[in-house]
Amino acid sequence: MAFAIEFFLRRISQGLVIVLLVAFVIFTLLRIVPGDPMRIILGPMASQTTLEETAKELGLRDPMLIQFGRFVGEVATGDLGRSYIRGVQGGSTGGSQDADGFDPESRASVAGLIANALPYSLMLAGLGIAFALLVAVPIGIAAGLNAGRWPDKIGLYTSSLFVSLPNIWVGVVLIFLLSAKTGWLPAIGYRGFEYTIIPAIVLAVELSPVMIRAISVSVAQNLGETFYSVGLVRGISRRDMIGKHVLRNAAVPLMNLFGAQMIGMLLGGLFVVEYIFSYPGIGMLTINAVFQRDFPIIQAVAILASAALVIINMLVDFASTLIDRRLKF
Repeated sequence: MAFAIEFFLRRISQGLVIVLLVAFVIFTLLRIVPGDPMRIILGPMASQTTLEETAKELGLRDPMLIQFGRFVGEVATGDLGRSYIRGVQGGSTGGSQDADGFDPESRASVAGLIANALPYSLMLAGLGIAFALLVAVPIGIAAGLNAGRWPDKIGLYTSSLFVSLPNIWVGVVLIFLLSAKTGWLPAIGYRGFEYTIIPAIVLAVELSPVMIRAISVSVAQNLGETFYSVGLVRGISRRDMIGKHVLRNAAVPLMNLFGAQMIGMLLGGLFVVEYIFSYPGIGMLTINAVFQRDFPIIQAVAILASAALVIINMLVDFASTLIDRRLKF
């Protein structure tokens, strides 16, 4: 119990520093890149005086540190701000002024926009990971148990093939084959769960190569450990040694890989896949916000993504210590 408390206190404090650094970098970059969001908000016909007055009202002309401090304070209270572009109904209002000028209260809550988009992304991510595991686990285990033989070569060729396929190309091919040509599955937008299947397959193709190689290498390494040979000498069956010891120990590096790399790959893949398929998730919301220079949405997504990475890595590391007590974090 004391170990768990110490572990989580240490990792939470480290995680807060990481999230703050990520937030500051994103916050700063958004404001130093060329282009003024006020022109998108108010439209090309707005006068320079109106642009400056509105920018001052929104605090965009304050010093950077003051803006960031105000932003962190609002986030700490649970306020992620309001979109610059999207109205309360979720549609874009960029380039149009309200009756009395720009009114932030007429814009959609960023927390509400993220809450609406998040379930779609979670469903897509979950299905993509499930598809990837269905492919990677049997191929990776077979390859690891038969190092140097044909199952290992199949695993190598499969992972090499998948990693060479750009997800944009895979998406276009699947849309043509499974949607346009055969009509088996819908592809663009979202009107039901079936719209998630093709994007999830594209996501799985991106995730599975890393999983296959990680599983096969980890299983093969554990088969070469002393405990495996000693267990066989002591009369434990090969099936029991593999099922109860080899695969359990092999799960530790796989979990670490999932926390350190797979989540980052998943987030990046979600952005691309959702944009390809016009899927209404966090990725699509963020890409549209980038095009429209909608600072509050981009900042909120960056903070939530970095916080999710920190939390998942923390839980993965803790689970790894429960599996293998020799590990210390």
